[in-house]
Formats: sequence, structure tokens, C-alpha cells
Amino acid sequence: MGDSDVLVVVDIQNDFCPGGSLAVPRGDEVVPVVNRLAGRFKNVVLTQDWHPRDHLSFASAHAGKRPYDTVTVAYGPQILWPDHCVQGTPGAEFHKSLNIPHAGLVLRKGIHRAIDSYSTFYENDRKTPTGLLGYLRERGLTRVFLAGLAFDFCVRYSADDAHREGLAVAVVEDACRGIDVDGSMAATRRAFADLDIRCVSAEAVA
Repeated sequence: MGDSDVLVVVDIQNDFCPGGSLAVPRGDEVVPVVNRLAGRFKNVVLTQDWHPRDHLSFASAHAGKRPYDTVTVAYGPQILWPDHCVQGTPGAEFHKSLNIPHAGLVLRKGIHRAIDSYSTFYENDRKTPTGLLGYLRERGLTRVFLAGLAFDFCVRYSADDAHREGLAVAVVEDACRGIDVDGSMAATRRAFADLDIRCVSAEAVA
């Protein structure tokens, strides 16, 4: 891969893998694929969900609500999740088999109590930046490949935002797994098709 290419590895954390509090089905299967894929890139970014204990996206923060209920918050609809990726807990740590020592940046998102952050570029108000875009622009990184968890949430919204900001973007589909809440997998594929966001295989990335 070239000097302007970057692999963004999204949220491969214990809580999103089997046995975690918000496990993506077969989420751990992406780890060896991502490890191999990262070896082809000079530039790699790892992202990490990093929530305070009383985060607004947790069902436990809303009396009478259960995980996967939807509430309306200041920035619009918000799916409520089981407590996950709480700052400093084992569930927030990267999967033990993730091995990308040359990654140049670990970016933590979802750190503000009152707003969730699916995208690695912007929080869920679609305005508050995480800082990733500035990092990529300062480094001259213009082509983004996305892998990780979950395909239909954090990967999807990251791809949308990369496209919106004029970056070339591709999703490495076999290096992702999805949750599929209320048809979110199919909705993601439709959104990618509408935006001409490419889904590629890890083998095809060269």
C-alpha cells in the first residue's frame, strides 16, 4: 500500500467479541484477518470505544429502559446498549490477539457522557469531531480502508463520514462483522450502494 493509504481498525475490543457485554456475533474472527491486512499498510489507526460509567447510550442510565430500546436525545434517536467499553475496564481493552505494533495512533471515542460516537470521525451529533480527520489530513492520508466492529454501526458511520469529507474509502468486508439490529445490515449495504462506497475483500487489498 502507498504512503497516502491508511487502514482504520475499528473497535476490536473485548466487549465487542464473544463473551463481552455487547458481543458482535463471531467478532473475534476478524482478528487474524486484520492482523494480516495491517501488515500491508505503512499507516494504521486503531480506534477504541472509551465510555464513562454513566454514559448516555447505556440502558442502565435510563430508568425503565432496556438494551436495544430507542430514546430521543438532544441529537436525535439513540439506541440504548448494554454497558460496554467502560474506561479502564477489561472490556474496553483490545482483543488479546490483536497484534499491530506499528499502528501510529490509538484514537478513543465516545468519551463524552452526553453523546455517543459510532463514527471514528464525528460523534453522533454529526458535528463534534474526534480529531481523526485532522490527523489524516496533516499526514497526507487520503485513501481510507476500514475494518473491524461492527460493520453496521461504527464501520458504517465511519465510511459515511470519510466519504462526506472527500476521502476515498473502502470497507474490507471480510475483516468486519455486524450486529444486525432491526435490519441494520441491509440498511448499511443500501447506504454504501447509494454512496458508491466500495466493499472489498482483504485478499483484494494490495
